[in-house]
Amino acid sequence: MMSSTDTAAQVVRAAEARRTDTPNATMTTLASPTVGETATIALWRVAYPAGATGPLHTMDSEQVWTLESGAAACRVGGECHELAPGDTIRIAAGAERQFTSDAGARFVVCGHANAVARTDANPAGTVPPWIA
Repeated sequence: MMSSTDTAAQVVRAAEARRTDTPNATMTTLASPTVGETATIALWRVAYPAGATGPLHTMDSEQVWTLESGAAACRVGGECHELAPGDTIRIAAGAERQFTSDAGARFVVCGHANAVARTDANPAGTVPPWIA
């Protein structure tokens, strides 16, 4: 049952999306607890420039990545998955992953809004700002 403050739908306008530039890619938050006020999920776009390699990392919950354009490879647990436009990859919680793109790539990603990313440099982990 919805309370008086809940709404059945909320539109997030393109101008409300939040952009985060990282050393490897540009993340655009489309919906999250702080953009569109989702309760438990986040949706964002990842744009890798040509020649980009993302960090080797894990997430503590599963994610679903769909390649919109370009080409990319995702190494998950030692296995390399080549991705073409329209391909979707589900990555399990705790699986070590790393994305690369020689030609550039654009993904739409969905995952838990409180997912913690861990790297060797940050073993305690943090929730990335584009999904919070």
